[in-house]
Amino acid sequence: MLGNIDPVKFGTLIEISALINSNYGDATSLLTQILESATRLTEGEASSLILRDPESGKLHFTIALGPKGPEVKNFILNPGEGIAGWVALHGQSLIVNDVETDTRFFSEISKSIGYTNHSILAVPMRVRDETVGVIEIINKRDKKYFTQDDLQWLELFSVQAAIALENARYLERAKDEIRNLRDQVQEGRGWHNLIAESPVILEKLELIDRVAKTGSSVLILGESGVGKELFAEQIHLKSDRAEGPFIRVNCAALPEGLLESELFGHVKGAFTDAIQNRKGRFELADKGTIFLDEIGDLPLKLQAKLLRVLQQRTFEKVGSSEPVSVDVRIVAATNRDIERLVENGEFRSDLYYRLNVLPMHIPPLRQRKEDIPALAEAFLKKFARETNKRFEGFTGDAVEVMLSYSWPGNVRELENAVERAVVIAKDSRIGSQDLLLGRGAGQVDEYKGKSLKEALMIFKRHFIRKALEESRWNQTEAAKVLDIQRTYLSRLLKELSIANTKE
Repeated sequence: MLGNIDPVKFGTLIEISALINSNYGDATSLLTQILESATRLTEGEASSLILRDPESGKLHFTIALGPKGPEVKNFILNPGEGIAGWVALHGQSLIVNDVETDTRFFSEISKSIGYTNHSILAVPMRVRDETVGVIEIINKRDKKYFTQDDLQWLELFSVQAAIALENARYLERAKDEIRNLRDQVQEGRGWHNLIAESPVILEKLELIDRVAKTGSSVLILGESGVGKELFAEQIHLKSDRAEGPFIRVNCAALPEGLLESELFGHVKGAFTDAIQNRKGRFELADKGTIFLDEIGDLPLKLQAKLLRVLQQRTFEKVGSSEPVSVDVRIVAATNRDIERLVENGEFRSDLYYRLNVLPMHIPPLRQRKEDIPALAEAFLKKFARETNKRFEGFTGDAVEVMLSYSWPGNVRELENAVERAVVIAKDSRIGSQDLLLGRGAGQVDEYKGKSLKEALMIFKRHFIRKALEESRWNQTEAAKVLDIQRTYLSRLLKELSIANTKE
């Protein structure tokens, strides 16, 4: 039991409890505030909130306060390693007022960052009898000793931190579930999520906002796999026709004979298998939008019929001379050089000009790399849900590989790579080896167009990161491997913006 109740400490506990009960926003800010209060009230110089990876058991410095806080966050402890590792493994609090004499003390971190440890106070964070992390206070001010009173107060703060963490994880799970349900509803209706972070795609979405309200035809151009269908969906969903049908047709998927019937329908007896009247895609799209994918593969005969629909809004079913009127907006797409097709007489120029009223070019993924991390995370959540597996994200190496790879198959190839990685990955994070993009994937693209100075900077960044990872981010050991001074390595890390992303 606590001795004399300190009104300041008690008031701080009440204040944080109120924050926990009312906070539904940034969990990191709340946990930081709890750690700051605990550090202040135990008179510590520095502190860390260390969370345990449930899969690997490794300990990650999630929040680190004090003069060397940012550098401390680069480190990861193995299960049972150091005083914090011992506390996490055994679920017991510790006071160590002379760390140099304690065999559990892991000195590599303090040596690497140039910060001397005298004393450590560490308590476990528990959620339902499971140790999920550790709160560690470093060095009581004025080289004083931590007391049992300090330990008991810190244990109370650890309870509050565990509650805040559990609330944050529950809220995140609830948000994920809501997103999953929303995605499932959209997928059930045939819609896809369009994820965009790059300025060039955000600009396209702004353009869609303007053109969607018109009834003009739109021609979407871009390489295979860039997601042209998703942009067509957005045009429909943001138009006045959003409540009407959205009909998709792949013009390259069917032979000419079947395609005409598929587009315009047929009457009974029009051909051998026409045993009854059938509506075509244009008739089904009445009052809505028809999306004609791979329009560059449409046969010339059908191009003439499509031109009539654009001009007169009428057509005849196969085997009938009776005109059918429709109110349909046409959105077409192709990955082919349609202007060259026009020049070669493979695509009608009059149809091209009627379709090309509002052209929209979707750049390939290699030209909008800001979208790659967000897309990869979305695909990871999707396939993790489908395979009933849990992942915490991607390693720094995996992100680097994805950003440097040229993605000739664009978004579709990225989706396939992530799906494959989800199936084969064994760790809680997807690594570069799980993506199976091949040795040196994307390296040529990464150096392409760079000056010698820029290429050397890229090489240095990769070379130093590899040495750090092999040394488990121990800068002293990495400096030995690189045969340079540790102070010079520290300067290089800042100059090259290298940080441990495996947190």
